[in-house]
Amino acid sequence: MPLTLCVGAFLYDPFACHCFIARHLFVEMAQWDRWVEAAYSKLASTRLYRSDLRPFSLHALTPAEVDTFDGPGPWDRMAVEVRIDEATLRQWLAELPSSDNEAIGEEEKISGNMLLFSGNDYLGLTSHLAVRKAAAKAARNYGMGPRGSPLVCGQTDYHTLLEASLANLSKKEECVLCPTGFSANMSFISALGSISSLLALRRMPSDNDKIAIFSDALNHASIIDGIRVAERQQEVQLFIYRHRDMSHLDSILSHCPMEKKVVITDSLFSMDGVFAPMPELVALRKKHGFLLVIDAAHGTLVCGENGGGVAELFECQNEVDICIGSLSKAVGCLGGFIACSKIWKQLILPRGRMYVYSTVIPVPLAAAAYASLIVARKEKWRRSALWSQVREFNSLTQHNASSPIISLVLGSEAAAIRAARHMLRSGFHVIAIRPPQVPPNSCRLRVSLSASHSSADIERLVAALSSCIKFPLFGNNDRAVSKL
Repeated sequence: MPLTLCVGAFLYDPFACHCFIARHLFVEMAQWDRWVEAAYSKLASTRLYRSDLRPFSLHALTPAEVDTFDGPGPWDRMAVEVRIDEATLRQWLAELPSSDNEAIGEEEKISGNMLLFSGNDYLGLTSHLAVRKAAAKAARNYGMGPRGSPLVCGQTDYHTLLEASLANLSKKEECVLCPTGFSANMSFISALGSISSLLALRRMPSDNDKIAIFSDALNHASIIDGIRVAERQQEVQLFIYRHRDMSHLDSILSHCPMEKKVVITDSLFSMDGVFAPMPELVALRKKHGFLLVIDAAHGTLVCGENGGGVAELFECQNEVDICIGSLSKAVGCLGGFIACSKIWKQLILPRGRMYVYSTVIPVPLAAAAYASLIVARKEKWRRSALWSQVREFNSLTQHNASSPIISLVLGSEAAAIRAARHMLRSGFHVIAIRPPQVPPNSCRLRVSLSASHSSADIERLVAALSSCIKFPLFGNNDRAVSKL
């Protein structure tokens, strides 16, 4: 019985209707497991593909070896203070348009000491003492190794521990480490697309064989590029829904006759600082039975009681099927990961193209990232401090930022560049974001906060911003930039 007939068929028995919907969802999601298992079975039958990694022990550090602290240390200032030499800064400013009253004379002394408000080190872990010590110890004892792709050369217990920690953080069975967050999205989507080819029995996938991918209009470039590659392989068909518009998504899902449906979205959008509508996505998942995939890059360690990300914040980790993330944001290192089920990992290892043909992240980075996760779990004050900075910024500006990514949309490129120039002269590293990173006429300053910033830093930042932006800021409006 089609799900659309449920209400009419069970009009006088709500409990029976609820049971029918639950069974329907179970069948739909179990079907995805069967598709993945069938695709992997095709690979396994050839005996040409490996789906296991051979770990070797380097006696990785234990949690007891990771030093944690009850408050900020001197290393925290290193995370937010940068130095630009005067000649470089002068040249940088000269390349940006200015008004007459901001012209710089040759004799004028300008300082290259900057407060960084443009990075993604949300918890200030890039310079944490424990993270640095873990990286240094691993480099000193073991060098950089491994020496090739993990399928060829295996991986160390550092990598295995890191995968286990990330899987636990995301509430998933398994995890696949990738060289970058970009490659993690590319690897997953290539493995996803391969299901079409593997199940097509050595013929070109038909429209019904293909996978329908429904992607938010403002998803990250790594998602877009991954889908484009799969499209060229004629394995997927792309449907783009309006940014965070669940009515539009519901409509195109309802009208799509394709059987294999996947919805993929950023969980926290990097240029807008807004969350994906997770409760509505979960409701649609129950209605349509699609595979729900999120890019958790900017939410990992930032959101949720335990740092599990946006899915934990909205209490829906069990409803997210695949969680793709980055180690270069709040984790403070470099790399990417795919948290998934065991059967998905078995398929991704041999079919995630960028994973297969890339060298695993260096041992010191794996050691540092593992230490970083321990620090983030124990130093919960960092997450509290970060969200306190968000509330303080909103209070001082009457802005309505919902995350540590604060998007100040100014409109034209000229307006955004003038504001960025003013902030540089004022001692703040805040960059103008322009097309193609954002749509035309929505250029902006992207301010990102960190637990390593102090209240005094936020006050100084707001004072500098208020000299060129009229708060509260609403919409895309060049007139918001004044006095320049």
